[in-house]
Amino acid sequence: MTTGKGRKDLPTMMDVARTAGVSKSTVSRAFTQPGMLGAETVARILEIASSIGYVPNHTARALSTGRYGNVALVVPDVANPFFPPLIRAAQMEADRSDFCVFLGNSDESWRQEDKLVDRFLSQVEGLVLCASRLTDERIRAHALKRPLVLVNRDVPGIPRVLIDSAIGVHEAIAHLAELGHKHIVYVSGPASSWSNQQRRAAVRLGARQHRLDVSIVAARVPSYESGRAVVPDILATGATAAIAFDDLTAQGIMTGLADRGVSVPADFSVVGCDDVLGAATYPSLTTVSNRSDETGRAAMSLLLDMLGSRAVGDARVTLDTYLVVRNTTAPPPATRS
Repeated sequence: MTTGKGRKDLPTMMDVARTAGVSKSTVSRAFTQPGMLGAETVARILEIASSIGYVPNHTARALSTGRYGNVALVVPDVANPFFPPLIRAAQMEADRSDFCVFLGNSDESWRQEDKLVDRFLSQVEGLVLCASRLTDERIRAHALKRPLVLVNRDVPGIPRVLIDSAIGVHEAIAHLAELGHKHIVYVSGPASSWSNQQRRAAVRLGARQHRLDVSIVAARVPSYESGRAVVPDILATGATAAIAFDDLTAQGIMTGLADRGVSVPADFSVVGCDDVLGAATYPSLTTVSNRSDETGRAAMSLLLDMLGSRAVGDARVTLDTYLVVRNTTAPPPATRS
């Protein structure tokens, strides 16, 4: 299309509508709420838009409708191997509805998380908070401003996706008990972490059921360095096996044990959680598998349902876990001898 002066104009939404023989609002829905239209209609409109070179102007749409085409995803540690598969799955789910994902890293700080959410609110239509370190009150306050979904944080009234670590942790306790361990140690994660609270409770309950002694050792943050640093505290408990808050901490523990000449699993058994490093460690790590990619996909799907005016109410999606036995668990030395 050109003007009388020969200037080439950019194609508009109305041009797409005329070519497709539909209304302008139908074209808009094809880009913003495709679930409201038939799949063939959406495909035809997108094909025509591509052929004439039409690209949606998200800025103009935000000014006229209040719809930004953006959502935010906030995680406590983007470097933790648990989160990249979750982020990727959430982004792919958002892209199916033509939403862009803004990513925030709170660095395990509730203050940083609060600041990120406040800044995102003016640019996004909704948020997913993963393993939020905020108080329930702050989460509820943010949820009054924008649709919000939680991952691994159980706040009644707020849609959330929860990984039920208890099942996999109980399997891990039973596995260690069957091998002959009598005393185990749980290496905990952040005190404010909902997942840590669930895993610690599951360890204590499982230990009581199998009549095992259990000690608790706190790692400062869930990281390789923290796991390596707490090994002296672990050995001081007299335990013969450890269950770590996550795989990254477990990997650090294995290195710290090797530094002190303690062989895994001949002298000491180690179990992780999340199954994001299990097959890549040496020896390969026995761990509780948590399906982080499915978690990200489910959380983003819930948020998109809310943005599409589909009521989700007090949705509480729970995903099960299971133990993957590899090569870091074996009978304790006394039992073998």
